[in-house]
Amino acid sequence: MPPSKKKRFNAFEDFPITEEKPVSNLSTIPQEKSVSREVERIERLKPTEMMPDRFQPRRLLPMHIRNSFFSGEIDCYQAASEWIKFSQQDSGVKAEIDRLISLGNSFDEHGQIKAITGSWENDVNGNFVFLIETGERRFWAACLQVSANHIKEEPLLRVEVIDHPTRQRQVLENRHAESPSAVEQACEVAALILAELGNTPDGKIQDDYEYFRLARSQRMPAGLWDRITPIMQLTRPRMVQLLNILQMPSQLLEKADRFRLPERVLREILNQPQRNWDSLIHQSIQNSLTSEEIAEQISADRTNTENKKTSSPKTLSTPEKNANRSLRKFTRVFRNIDHLEQSEILDSLADDLFISGQAENAAEILSELLTLIQARLKRR
Repeated sequence: MPPSKKKRFNAFEDFPITEEKPVSNLSTIPQEKSVSREVERIERLKPTEMMPDRFQPRRLLPMHIRNSFFSGEIDCYQAASEWIKFSQQDSGVKAEIDRLISLGNSFDEHGQIKAITGSWENDVNGNFVFLIETGERRFWAACLQVSANHIKEEPLLRVEVIDHPTRQRQVLENRHAESPSAVEQACEVAALILAELGNTPDGKIQDDYEYFRLARSQRMPAGLWDRITPIMQLTRPRMVQLLNILQMPSQLLEKADRFRLPERVLREILNQPQRNWDSLIHQSIQNSLTSEEIAEQISADRTNTENKKTSSPKTLSTPEKNANRSLRKFTRVFRNIDHLEQSEILDSLADDLFISGQAENAAEILSELLTLIQARLKRR
């Protein structure tokens, strides 16, 4: 009869430990000299016995929730519940929540494959808690599952106790788990620099980004960049460019991180007057602008401003700007691809428009546009 399969009642249950058979004759086993070995200490803890690292370079909780959570006003499950509510009105947060819930679902199917690492520390209130070094995503995936499904019993998570947690291990774990955003990369570079300099975060800092900004004002000793390069896998000039992103106000960094704006876009925005940063961040998110499009838009705005001094030209309305920008992006896709790829894209687009019920309206608009373009071509 084949052995019965063990049913998982706990999504976070480890693989069962097999019992070892007793050894009947010890004299037949060769005796070895005692060797000092580093033993992994695996434990099982509830999320309420753990605490994420507030100064972890990869920030997950939105700013207004993390402040309440790390100050002790709410626990991890209340934070998860607030997070889920907030995701209903913010697409950037919704995307992050979906990724974490998907991770939590994998626990149900496969169990918790990778342990959370950290060490036992005293928190700001003097309580003895397990401070997470790596695995914060696994921690929040469990909390979100409890809150989303209204589970009353706390899950048990596998944790590995590390004697000497490091920022280097933290950054390496982050970069292997998921490609970091530009803002996260900037915080990673800053965290590594501050760790190398022995600059530990002050828990009294109200704004977490203020800690990371300290890296921009430090004098770098010889060899520091060489020690960071193998971890970040980036050149020194590129890491300096990333650090410059931290010049932005915290609320803009939060927004740019949430919507994962590319580094080139943020660098282009930084080249503009600070009074325009907020507007450009908003436009970049709303219209998915590239750095080239931001530069084009800024150049066009400057030209319009100069023209206004001598005349009163007609200004494009917002719908017209959006339509022009979208059409330029649409034609740019076809500029450097062959006819076969063009046909496949157009065929897929036609299917999407038909299924969504917008095919008839799109056909009328494109037909009118075609007529207007042909009329202008004939007049050349």
